[in-house]
Amino acid sequence: MKNVKEMSAEKVDTKVQKPKLLNIKLEKLRPFQNHPYKVLDDDSMKELIESIAENGLLNRIIVRPLENTTDEYEIISGHRRVHAAELLNIKEVPAVVYFIDRDEATVLMVDSNCQRESLTLMEKAKSYRMKSDALSHQGKTLGQNVPKSDDNRTNAKIGEKSGDSYKTVQRYIRLTYLTPELQEYVDKGQMKLLPAVEISYLDEECQRDIVDRILETESFPSHAQARRMKAIFEEGKLDYEIVTEIMSELKPNQVENFKMPMEDLRKYLPYPMTPEETRKYMLDLAKKEHNRIQNRDAR
Repeated sequence: MKNVKEMSAEKVDTKVQKPKLLNIKLEKLRPFQNHPYKVLDDDSMKELIESIAENGLLNRIIVRPLENTTDEYEIISGHRRVHAAELLNIKEVPAVVYFIDRDEATVLMVDSNCQRESLTLMEKAKSYRMKSDALSHQGKTLGQNVPKSDDNRTNAKIGEKSGDSYKTVQRYIRLTYLTPELQEYVDKGQMKLLPAVEISYLDEECQRDIVDRILETESFPSHAQARRMKAIFEEGKLDYEIVTEIMSELKPNQVENFKMPMEDLRKYLPYPMTPEETRKYMLDLAKKEHNRIQNRDAR
């Protein structure tokens, strides 16, 4: 058995199936097609650049050989490290090469990134969707017909690396059916997860009606409002007027509440009352005072 050793990328034997340790020139690396992870020049990137400049790349990136090429590689994990290396003018990086197909690479990519704390909701949602599609494609390739009842088991498998339940995975995947504008609201934390999931079942036209209403009012639908819109959509009756009507309703957290200690009121009550009796008594007094002023002004 040959010892695994450092070698140049140009000497890779693509027929060997065991992973190889290589130093690969940056010019030979390609980003993973449609990968969901953002590579930003933010404070975290600055810290990574400083770390690599001081200590070098401590962890190898993960790649696979690109089909129909002789010496090009697709990055499975390590896009941020590669970008930092580019900014530092590093010519090549240490890598582990896996000789796997695209579906296997997709699963490995998601599993390698799923525990990053910096992932946004949409990054996680899109990665789960990619893993789900890859697993489904693998099943079809093997001639398997996975019944709908096994979806929960598949979702549990998708989330096992990150500790997410099958229900959480299902909700994340639903976010990928939102329009780009709504996905951005979710990523910024302006739209909550549960109402976003309900809205994801609407068609693009109805979702854009919601986007228009958000732009007009700068308010977002509650979970209850989103559920109502979904129910009306399923009846084929949802349009912009109904969206406007539902989203114009006052949400429970927008209702102002007036509180007063019972001790402050008890001495003015004609007899001992429960809190509910006190509320009705005070409301009745307020109505009588309102009517008295109305009648006085009408004279």
